[in-house]
Amino acid sequence: MNEKEQKMTTYAESDLRQFCKTLLEEMGMMEDHAAVVSESLLRANLEGVDSHGISRLPIYAKRFSDQRINLNPSIQMEQRSPSVLVVNGDNGLGHVISYKAINKGIEMAKQSGVTAIAIKNSNHFGTASYFCQLACEQNLACIGFTNSPPGIAPWGGKEAFFGTNPMAFGFPTGDDQPVIIDLSTSIVARGKIILAEKQGQTIPDGWAIDEKGEPTNDPKAALNGSVLPLGGAKGSALALAVEILTGLLTGAAFGPHVKSIYEDGEKENANVGHFFILMDIEKFMNLNVFFESIKSLLVEMKAVPKAPGNDEIRYPGERRKRERDKRQLEGVQLSQSVSDELQSLGSQFGVEFPSPLSSQQPIKN
Repeated sequence: MNEKEQKMTTYAESDLRQFCKTLLEEMGMMEDHAAVVSESLLRANLEGVDSHGISRLPIYAKRFSDQRINLNPSIQMEQRSPSVLVVNGDNGLGHVISYKAINKGIEMAKQSGVTAIAIKNSNHFGTASYFCQLACEQNLACIGFTNSPPGIAPWGGKEAFFGTNPMAFGFPTGDDQPVIIDLSTSIVARGKIILAEKQGQTIPDGWAIDEKGEPTNDPKAALNGSVLPLGGAKGSALALAVEILTGLLTGAAFGPHVKSIYEDGEKENANVGHFFILMDIEKFMNLNVFFESIKSLLVEMKAVPKAPGNDEIRYPGERRKRERDKRQLEGVQLSQSVSDELQSLGSQFGVEFPSPLSSQQPIKN
């Protein structure tokens, strides 16, 4: 890794958010859609999931430009029953499609108790956790799934077939720190390998294999090979389950038929599928009783005697919240390669990339 690629620069989150929103609007995206995408991307950066943050903006812009992703899709939502919503995303960006679908699904779940949402003709939607958080803000529990271009070989194989196929769970707790479980069925999100390649970094042992099925620390070789499944055969089985939900039940593409937006020569739409399940807790039990119960569960879990070398037991979602609070105060760090790419993109559309923060300069609210 060279010195330039090692350098990290800190920016105010609000500045990056405004840059992202303005840039998308200058590309021609509707204002409300641009706000959704910007919020989703910067939420990922704030929570420390930089692989799914603003670094994704250049590839989205490229696919808008060559019309492989519709900048302003005509999203069709069909309510098939009181608890089933079927969505055709018209090849739009997954953030916008899923945001609109989740909001409609929340309305339905508050009537029916449970709503399932099947989405086809979509694209990358950022972090699955973002949509679970939206549901938790309305005191609903949420489970979210998405498929993605081939990244994982089926157990025993050496060629990527399944996507990394993430899944997320969200449970409200009565405050601004819900339980958020977000994981891919691969040992690591493929976006982290993409970001490592962009920043000139190697990847750890055990993340991936190359085209020959051999272990590799080279992110480029990993992207040409396969990410390893989480937990071996168990992760491969989970990837298959997510593929069935998101690729088959929705009518979207599945397995190797899901196209990658990173492939320049590709002609077909990605046709990514998403699947969400929303549950209105009040239809199951008294909401305050649920909040008291889940807080008791978490308190008792955190009180379990600590293993050597551990001073705290955290529940999923705590680290995200702490990181978000920290970065809102201290700023978001971007590598020099990502900053340069964003600055170049901004210049194409006459949008100035924000100035970095100095170590002494506070972020104004």
